Amino acid sequence: MQKKIIFMKGDGIGPEIVDGALLVLKKVAEKYGHNFIYEEALIGGASYDACGEPLTQETIDKCKKADAVLLGAVGGPKWDDLPVPLRPEQGLLAIRKGMGLFANLRPAYLFKELASACPLKAELIKDGIDILMVRELTGGVYFGEHNTITKPNGKKYAEDKMAYSEEEIERIGFVAFEMAMKRNKNLVSVDKANVLDTSRLWQKVMHRLKEEYPEVDYKDMLVDNTAMQIVAKPSQFDVIVTENMFGDILSDEASMVAGSIGMLASASLGLGSIGLYEPSHGSAPDIAGQDIANPLATILSAAMMLRYSFDLPDEAAAIENAINKTLAAGYRTKDIMSECCKLVGCKEMAKKVVEKI
Repeated sequence: MQKKIIFMKGDGIGPEIVDGALLVLKKVAEKYGHNFIYEEALIGGASYDACGEPLTQETIDKCKKADAVLLGAVGGPKWDDLPVPLRPEQGLLAIRKGMGLFANLRPAYLFKELASACPLKAELIKDGIDILMVRELTGGVYFGEHNTITKPNGKKYAEDKMAYSEEEIERIGFVAFEMAMKRNKNLVSVDKANVLDTSRLWQKVMHRLKEEYPEVDYKDMLVDNTAMQIVAKPSQFDVIVTENMFGDILSDEASMVAGSIGMLASASLGLGSIGLYEPSHGSAPDIAGQDIANPLATILSAAMMLRYSFDLPDEAAAIENAINKTLAAGYRTKDIMSECCKLVGCKEMAKKVVEKI
């Protein structure tokens, strides 16, 4: 199989973790007889420094013609004083929009070897944690109108518009129900229908969709209750679907419950097979270039790429099994280090995974 992969290292620890994932992908291609063609592109602060903007149209066009895109991370204090349209994070929003990616899949899985890294009591995680967060990615308050004005009395007033169309809710709902069917047929839809009109429309559309999936055990849950339940009894969740801002917050909460945000992968998908794959964590500029970053979230994102964009489940499982074996052998990066384990750096961790594929 021949596939073209655009990789964008981005900022901070991005170059280190992407290099680790590329090392693993090259090993998979070698073992399973695939031909992965790689091409680099710029995004975020790196793109601003080179091109004067956080994402160029040339890069968007390049990504749309590829089979998949692998991304590191964007942002850092170096660019904090830039006008909002030029900040690195705008590149991330623009590439998602440019590629038509509306569904963000964020798995929160607690590896048994990392149970000690989970902040919850042992009795709360004895049944394991395996949550798939399906987050709507291109609507809601993040993509609404934003205004700040100065009133006649000199005080400022700011407003942000949260908006969703029935079509936007329907397409993310379809993805969530399909994912639930492939897992344990359990779906929780998260909203704030007791307050927000967007949530009431969200709930109405989800209720209509659930009639098409009678096998799925479905229920609604308010976002504040969901936040509480994730730490009270995380094992009750299988697939969670929610809007953009709620999903952003809840997926980060779930990542910490799963031990470390350094272990959490993500996939952003649209209507076709092409997707954008990236770790859930940020660019961590404070540790950039020190070879202490955890590359496993990016490597797991590469596994998601093989599964969702390339339809290579065996190859994806090979990466996931190799990570399990690496952790079982006691290798840890600094963020997941515990007693009786061997501390390794970013490069060495990636090499250990390669050895076990």
